[in-house]
Amino acid sequence: MSDLGNILKKEVRELLTPATIIPVIVMAFVFGGMGHMIGGVIEEAKEKPVIGIIDEDNSILSGIVTGVLNHGAEVVYSPTDGADIPEALEHVEEEGGAALLVIPPDFSENIYENRHGVVRIHWIMKGAGMMDSIPSQVVDALVQVVNQEISRTLVGEDSPVNPDVAVSPITKSETTVFKGREMEGISPGTISGMLSSQSITIPIIMMLIIMMAGGTVITSMGMEKENKTLETLLTLPVKRNSIVIGKIVGSAIVGLVMAAIYMVGFGYYMQSFQSAEINLADFGLALGPQDYLLVGLSLFVTLLAGLSLCMVLGTFAKNYKSAQTLMLPVTFLAVIPMFLIMFKDFDTLPAVLRIILFAIPFSHPMMAIRTLMFDDYLLVLSGIAYVVIFAAIMVAVVAWIFRTDRLLTGGTRTRGISKFLRGFLGRGPFHRRL
Repeated sequence: MSDLGNILKKEVRELLTPATIIPVIVMAFVFGGMGHMIGGVIEEAKEKPVIGIIDEDNSILSGIVTGVLNHGAEVVYSPTDGADIPEALEHVEEEGGAALLVIPPDFSENIYENRHGVVRIHWIMKGAGMMDSIPSQVVDALVQVVNQEISRTLVGEDSPVNPDVAVSPITKSETTVFKGREMEGISPGTISGMLSSQSITIPIIMMLIIMMAGGTVITSMGMEKENKTLETLLTLPVKRNSIVIGKIVGSAIVGLVMAAIYMVGFGYYMQSFQSAEINLADFGLALGPQDYLLVGLSLFVTLLAGLSLCMVLGTFAKNYKSAQTLMLPVTFLAVIPMFLIMFKDFDTLPAVLRIILFAIPFSHPMMAIRTLMFDDYLLVLSGIAYVVIFAAIMVAVVAWIFRTDRLLTGGTRTRGISKFLRGFLGRGPFHRRL
């Protein structure tokens, strides 16, 4: 029984190491953060959206519209004698509003004359993330309630309105204001969906390439140590800096080739989900040649930064087995920004999360396409500059490690955790023999 206990302790000691525990802890925090964000989505959906109403009809039917909206939303602007649309939009936007609804003077007249009553909705879009579109979805639901209430009123009055109009008496005329651009005939949900389909390619490609190319770099370092080929390489009359730069740039070129192949295939895949009726280019949201050049440059320098970071981690690998777990921190850094960008736009994130997102180098190519669509070159260029500095620091760290004995000894300095595990599991005679 004692031999079984010693074997059990030995296996637990070898498997329960900081390299395996820390990634699990980080993953727990990631899932906890995702759960908190999803909970925030549910809570935000329960809150009343902030809107403005301009009733130019002042009829019984328009009173139904304002009544439903006052009950289901927080109305911060509702003049009694009409208003200027730009001034009204500015006021609602200052109050953090999601939309300005205008009931035109011929609203009820059109309905009673068997024409659909039009409600003009001026959307104030703050971001293209999932949580950013919640207020507009709630307002959309309120408009559907308005439709039902007016339909019920028309049926109760036994009015001679055409049944087709009576069933669905109102239609929407939508205009969306997003980042200083006014786009007529399109809703925030449509814009958000199309922007997501346009910009989801880079995050997924970035994550796949970092996982594949970065994993190759780390595992190759572990295998070279295990096979003693790294010692031979370091004895050759070659500058250590040349070895570092050659490994990183070579891996980056291979990564770019894989990225190009993936982007072509994934681009055709995503086109099948795009609407044939609406084209973002019609609203001035198309990318030019210089934009694609910036996206490619951002992707390339981010690959260099990611591979440099992987080489730093790879120097701690003792063998192929230990190299597998060292890829997990890089994977987390690629997954976290992807989920953040999915839930929120960079401009609508809290300041702390904006700093964290900007500090993660992998997030910049993920944001580049959506950002460049709205001509925000400052964020893209500052992101490229930051990633270049990050990559230069990582290359300098790798070059320094290559000039020390650390590369050959490997391992991580986790004396405190190791001491705790030794004290907890013990070191019996049978374990020493093993």
